[in-house]
Amino acid sequence: MFVLSNFINTLADVISMVLSIYIWVILGRVIISWVGADQHNPIVRFLYEITEPPLRVIRRYLPTVGGFDFSPIILILGIIFLQSFLVPTLQQVSQALV
Repeated sequence: MFVLSNFINTLADVISMVLSIYIWVILGRVIISWVGADQHNPIVRFLYEITEPPLRVIRRYLPTVGGFDFSPIILILGIIFLQSFLVPTLQQVSQALV
């Protein structure tokens, strides 16, 4: 059980780290969209490719209002919710197995 407990705790840490990095990726994309960076730049293309699928889903339900796209804000709030709910839950499960 101790091995499973460590595995779940480590999984929670990795999920938290990946979600934090993804928030920064979203913020990078937002900043790049403000400055109008070259769309042929590999970094810009990477940021768009990695963030566009979830943003597209959100835009389907929440269209642009007055020229302002709220989808990055909604996505970041969703990630924060996952960090606040999923990660502590996994850590509590890990502690219960010890």
